[in-house]
Amino acid sequence: MAAAHHDLTSSLRQRIYSGIQWKTIRIAGLVLLVVLSACKQEKVPEPFRPSDRHEAYIHSLRLAGLGGAALTRDWIKASENVLLQPVEIETPYEEVFYADPKEAFAAAFRFSAKKGQKIIVEITHQGLQPGRLFMDLFRVREGGFQNWQKVASSPYREMRLEFEPQRDYDYVFRFQPELLRGGTYRVTIQRDASLLFPVPDKDTRAIQSGFGAPRDGGKREHHGVDIFAPRHTPVIAPSRAMVRRVSETDIGGRTVWLYDSKRLMNMYFAHLQTQDVEESAIIEAGQQIGTIGNTGNARTTPPHLHFGIYIRGEGPVDPYHFINHLQARPSPILADKTSVGRWGRLKSPSRLSPVLGKRTGNPIELPADCPLFILAAAGRSFRVRLPDGRFGYISSASVETIEFPLRNLRPGVSDVLFAAPKTGAAEITALERGEELGLLATFEGYGLVKTEEGLTGWIPLASPLETDGSSSR
Repeated sequence: MAAAHHDLTSSLRQRIYSGIQWKTIRIAGLVLLVVLSACKQEKVPEPFRPSDRHEAYIHSLRLAGLGGAALTRDWIKASENVLLQPVEIETPYEEVFYADPKEAFAAAFRFSAKKGQKIIVEITHQGLQPGRLFMDLFRVREGGFQNWQKVASSPYREMRLEFEPQRDYDYVFRFQPELLRGGTYRVTIQRDASLLFPVPDKDTRAIQSGFGAPRDGGKREHHGVDIFAPRHTPVIAPSRAMVRRVSETDIGGRTVWLYDSKRLMNMYFAHLQTQDVEESAIIEAGQQIGTIGNTGNARTTPPHLHFGIYIRGEGPVDPYHFINHLQARPSPILADKTSVGRWGRLKSPSRLSPVLGKRTGNPIELPADCPLFILAAAGRSFRVRLPDGRFGYISSASVETIEFPLRNLRPGVSDVLFAAPKTGAAEITALERGEELGLLATFEGYGLVKTEEGLTGWIPLASPLETDGSSSR
């Protein structure tokens, strides 16, 4: 009996000991887990790194607690909306436009450019300091502007942007001043050759055999352009480059190879009479590298320069657009620049064209007295916006500013002044019977009027109106 009691006591003690031991292990484990959790390195979010100045400006507004402000939201929306319907232009292009500092403003222009050319955009500002300006260039892609690639942005406080396309593409240039800044701006958009023409005082008219022309009875293609000029005419470096090779071959005769590290391309000059540079030398754009001759397999032809461009991964490329300097300049602005930023109306029926100086698309026929908001002056035309949001170009000679009413009206019954010429537009104020209104313009059944207090808005012309018979015409 005593032995059995002893065994039971021993077993109970063993269980109690084991339980205490297990609890101790669990407590120790929990303590260790807490310690390890406390020692684990805290995860800090990656700092925001904006991809460009436009994005950095939006981020700074949010950090300042202005991200939810209505004007900030309008500014961001304007920067996006303007990309939905950029102005179609033909380069070279120049216009003067006005940006109201009280409103969120942005402008965008779409145009095409070719590989080898250089896009040059310049902005000038009239008046006080323009503040920060955001100039961005996008390469157009399918699927909406969200998929476009931003390829260039202007440096801080710079008002000039340059870019050299790597392929033939459409591009969109967007301009936007910072919040609460504006004024009158002049934008000039041009394309030009990215390289100097390799023969001074000559241009592409001296090219008599172009890229891709058949050679050896069609067995091969011409991998360059032939520029004809008298023997001993200087040949210059089209860009800053390193002399990679100076040699003589059966085909090319006396040749020079230059490497342009900025553009990652090799330039080949063949049939030279003289070679005036040494290998490994760094030469500047415009520096003489040789003279024109007819060495190599050109012995039976008049003296000329064979000029070729080779790009790694592409092989030979057509040099034409690299050296074709476009002589065209933007048309001078003859339209009245003081009318920009104001309402005007048509003096006679006219056509609204989608693109300046280009007879494409479907022009809009507009009647006399149609109101137009004058967005910009370009050449002899105004870029205007209709009350329904459509915009385009119209001859400035057919537009007059709204300084005097067409005639005076008096509402026959109580009427309402609306903010826009459409059903459901916001009401500005009620008009009392007998109040005189100046009819400024008419648009699709509505009249743009000015009240005795100076308020401007729209009324339906179907309303009973009385006229005093006076007219500004």
